[in-house]
Amino acid sequence: MTDPAAVERDAAEAASAFSHPAVAPDATAAYGEHPDQVVDFYAPRGETQGPAPLVVVLHGGAWRAPYDRQHITPLADFLARRGFAVANVEYRRGSSLPHQNADGPVAGRWPETFDDVAAAMDALPDLTARALPAADLRRTVVTGHSAGGHLALWAAARHRLPSGSPWGLSSPPPLRGVVALAPIADFRVAEELGVCGGASAQLLGGPDHFEARLPYADPASLLPTGIATAVVQGREDIVVPARVAESYVAAAAKAGEMVGLTLLDGIGHFPLIDPAADACAVVAEEISQLAW
Repeated sequence: MTDPAAVERDAAEAASAFSHPAVAPDATAAYGEHPDQVVDFYAPRGETQGPAPLVVVLHGGAWRAPYDRQHITPLADFLARRGFAVANVEYRRGSSLPHQNADGPVAGRWPETFDDVAAAMDALPDLTARALPAADLRRTVVTGHSAGGHLALWAAARHRLPSGSPWGLSSPPPLRGVVALAPIADFRVAEELGVCGGASAQLLGGPDHFEARLPYADPASLLPTGIATAVVQGREDIVVPARVAESYVAAAAKAGEMVGLTLLDGIGHFPLIDPAADACAVVAEEISQLAW
């Protein structure tokens, strides 16, 4: 049973993170015809010396329809004020309607969620060159929170996908690194812990498809990537417990790859994307270490 004090703290942290008004982008571009196939761009703020690194942001929300990119725009603005060029990616998520035996709306769409992230990442160089000429594409870092952290890790591992995957790449994507924030990074552990009401299995189309689709979707199954990767995780996270990130890091080590893991004491799930929280500054520093 979850500690009532932990639940109260999590609620307060969520309220703080979601208290910030959405920040309008400087430009928006489509990478497909669906209304969700768009990217918002934020230009680096203030004085910048030369081209700015590009940070690609993938939002969380358990891959469920009610949670779109708007809730993470304060983080996008925070990073832009730190001198980064930022691309905030939207993608198709699950149905808005509750599903039998599901905790709220269904998580994700198979294969559309993955179609969109792959298409967005492939389109970003051209879209960014037009929308943010100040961005240095040679210094691209992908970050994401929670379910978006999963997508960030997955986007960096497409060259590790099984042969014949429509999302596969023949070589590693041109990324400087990945900073995953409380990611749903190991689907087996996430399902064991019931993370987000079984969202990982829902994303893969339900329990009947879980095992067959796991090699195409689970970051812990797509190692090593050869791309610098850091994970930032609150020790007190009750939404995506630290055990999920720790399992991913252990899987990376077993595959011969070192993944950095920063565990923040006294921090839960939402301060990582809350510009008012000290944890958000830690996130920006982790991105800086890979980008600059």
